[in-house]
Amino acid sequence: MTHRISGRTGALATALGATLLVSAVVALPAAAAPTTGVSCTSAEAGLAAKLKKDITAALAGRTGTVAVGLYDRSTGTTCTLNADTAFDSASTVKVTVLATLLWDAKKSNRYLTDTEDELATAMITESDNDATSKLWKQLGTAKIQGFLTAAGMTKTVPGADGYWGLTQENVTDEQKLLKLVTARNSVLSDNSRAYMLKLMGQVVADQRWGTPAGAPSSVSVHVKNGWLQRSTHGWRVHSLGTFNGAGHDYMITVLTQDNSTMSYGVTTIQNVAKAIHKDLVPTTSGVTRYTPTSQPREAFVATPPQG
Repeated sequence: MTHRISGRTGALATALGATLLVSAVVALPAAAAPTTGVSCTSAEAGLAAKLKKDITAALAGRTGTVAVGLYDRSTGTTCTLNADTAFDSASTVKVTVLATLLWDAKKSNRYLTDTEDELATAMITESDNDATSKLWKQLGTAKIQGFLTAAGMTKTVPGADGYWGLTQENVTDEQKLLKLVTARNSVLSDNSRAYMLKLMGQVVADQRWGTPAGAPSSVSVHVKNGWLQRSTHGWRVHSLGTFNGAGHDYMITVLTQDNSTMSYGVTTIQNVAKAIHKDLVPTTSGVTRYTPTSQPREAFVATPPQG
């Protein structure tokens, strides 16, 4: 979600519009889902137990609702927590919008137009909401649903009436999407996957928080985040990331809601991410780990939904 106050103003602006602004009284955050629910499996001896312990510790004492997904192809490792819990997507749905655009273009055996390329670039690298609304309107719900079906994302429900930020998503489906983006498959072409990863690797510096936190310098980072405040469930703060290098190929999804502030949700995500990166890619003290350059500002301007 962009946190620039100029034309790109976060999903609250486009996804909801002025009529759904948060009320003056914000519900108290709910207690975090039981972190004993973290489940991990791995082909690497001892790794599953370590990840379960460290993800659980990262969430200890945190309030709110948290869902986590991890998959590492190189070690056959999977971790989940609340993987089927549904969340408002906020701007993480923009990865799905881009995938749909590329999937649809592939069916016609065509390249993206210059305009589509410009809109897609702004949508992913700057989280531009106007660009997203234009692409959402161009594609239409039928094509978006067509991609979801092809991708096996059976629990994702596109937002109605142009409210793309209210698309319902869960960790299971987002991990399916990231798997498609990061390995050869029949849904997305190799060129499409490379294009998506390129844009997710070029996200502006002040939006590269979340799942990249703690990633060692030896892995490449691709990210898309989302955030949205509503009068129920407080702040939704989400982060999708894929990471490749140092002998690993892994992806992380963390979805959260019931956060008292945006920064609180960011911290929760980054605590989880740091634990995962440290366990998957242990490094010597001389190796730099990724630290987000700044915390996003909680500034939004309400405008009606576009398209």
